[in-house]
Amino acid sequence: MSRHLPELNYLDPEILQKLGDLEMIAREVVEGLRAGAHRSPLRGFSTEFAHHRPYAPGDAIRDLDWRVYGRTERYYTKLYQAETNFDCHILMDASSSMTYASKKVSKLEYSKFLAAALSYLILNQRDSVGLSVFDSDLRASLPPRSALSIILEIEKTLRDISPRPKTNIAKQLNDIALQIKRRSFVILISDLFADVDDVMRGLQRLRYAGHTVLVFQTLDPWELEFPFKGTWKFEGLEGEEELITQPERIREDYLANFRQFLDDINSGCLGGGIDYALVDTSRPLDSVLSEFFEERSLVTMGPAIGSRS
Repeated sequence: MSRHLPELNYLDPEILQKLGDLEMIAREVVEGLRAGAHRSPLRGFSTEFAHHRPYAPGDAIRDLDWRVYGRTERYYTKLYQAETNFDCHILMDASSSMTYASKKVSKLEYSKFLAAALSYLILNQRDSVGLSVFDSDLRASLPPRSALSIILEIEKTLRDISPRPKTNIAKQLNDIALQIKRRSFVILISDLFADVDDVMRGLQRLRYAGHTVLVFQTLDPWELEFPFKGTWKFEGLEGEEELITQPERIREDYLANFRQFLDDINSGCLGGGIDYALVDTSRPLDSVLSEFFEERSLVTMGPAIGSRS
């Protein structure tokens, strides 16, 4: 007997946790996005700049080439042609800090749903997707393929993840950049709990190699809000010393430092031509993806892809 997801809130994180079927959930995410206002949520994911033609009424404003306008004072639209078998590499952080959960769904579990949904989206448009899982070292790697069977291998790899204490994001990004021979999309899913400068150097290494880079920074709502009250013992998930304190005393400093951390990541990505999304694990997965792809299609997609010609 087949299982069916509830009609309402079926992408609520805690419901996802109870269902647990990554392949089925990924399929439902894709169908939900395609049936709604985002029929082509990855528009431009598999396109290459082809040529220009004069602007005509009805053409999308986002496809105007403003550089050409600056030289000629005439409006031209950028046209694209489809590539076949575009490669996408999904990199997922499985270090111990990703196991934090203020409620029932950890950052790691949410990231699994996110990775599975993105994989299914990419396969659905006949492109190739692969998965790499890392902490301080690379723990699993599936080269990109376009066969639907890859989704089952991705699901098994995600289920078998065993978190390790430390992470080394910069090293893994550099290693991946050396391994990828073809210009690709690279999607990083991580809480980015590492030195910001190291992380940005790793991301820029991928950009210098010609890859388009997307970052989903996955965080728990309590990390974002720090709503703790009373006396708490905070345990380091990656070897840090324990801290016993009253959170109200440090909340202001914590939030100021954490906002600075997020600002540094965001501005670094923006300045480096890297797509960035902050993912709150209390939010429904379809809302997160829908907002990301809508913003990407309206703001960053045209210039990012046009610049690769």
